[in-house]
Amino acid sequence: MKLLICLFSLVCVFGTAQSKNSNNNIQKPAVRTAPVKDLLKINDNIPALIPQKSKGKFGFINQTGKVVIPHIYSNVGFFAEDCNLLHSPNIKIQKFGTNKYASVRLNGIDYRINEAGTRVYQFKNSDLGKCSPEFKSQLFHGYVMNNMYGVIEDSKFENPGDYRQFTIYPQYDYLHILEGDDLQNPMIIASKNNRFGVIDVRNNIIIPFEYSDIKRNFSWKLAKLFEVTKDGTHYYFVDENNKGY
Repeated sequence: MKLLICLFSLVCVFGTAQSKNSNNNIQKPAVRTAPVKDLLKINDNIPALIPQKSKGKFGFINQTGKVVIPHIYSNVGFFAEDCNLLHSPNIKIQKFGTNKYASVRLNGIDYRINEAGTRVYQFKNSDLGKCSPEFKSQLFHGYVMNNMYGVIEDSKFENPGDYRQFTIYPQYDYLHILEGDDLQNPMIIASKNNRFGVIDVRNNIIIPFEYSDIKRNFSWKLAKLFEVTKDGTHYYFVDENNKGY
């Protein structure tokens, strides 16, 4: 079975600031704010604004599918914290590291935008602070036996000859445990019969096995969304109820 590999994630991390001076591209922060109706949530578990790709460019839609921020960017991230800006040595810049802003790339230059799409900050190396990486050891890991994938809980697994010690006995063509905040109940991308879906550690099907690929990125951790495709080309997001955005 040929597995599709995610080489580039829409949910990118803008860790390197652009050194080009292009301040003329930055709009004034007070130009406008997003209408309240555009930020209303149908699903409180996911962001009000969701990245979307159209005709090779990225923008943002709201939960009803309305385009709120036009598709003009070569790459975007979720409205999420930026650790380097939160810890900036420039106190005035730290606010742009909060989850009220998203990182975007336009003409090779990285910015933070507000929820109305206004470019309010251009990344500069001198503004970036140092982040202390937060490491949380996973409780569960994939286990391969007889070329099939299963799941084990490290603290309880000793003998592969005892099927009762497996959290999920090896039965899938592929598994990948997604990083998330709930270590006791991680989401797991799984593949069988050349189709991808998502399961939990109790082997319940969360997302049906109907996709040709599901990206192994941080969209679940950052936004409680999965980035999926049915044709291997056009990716979009679904929530844990398999509703598309």
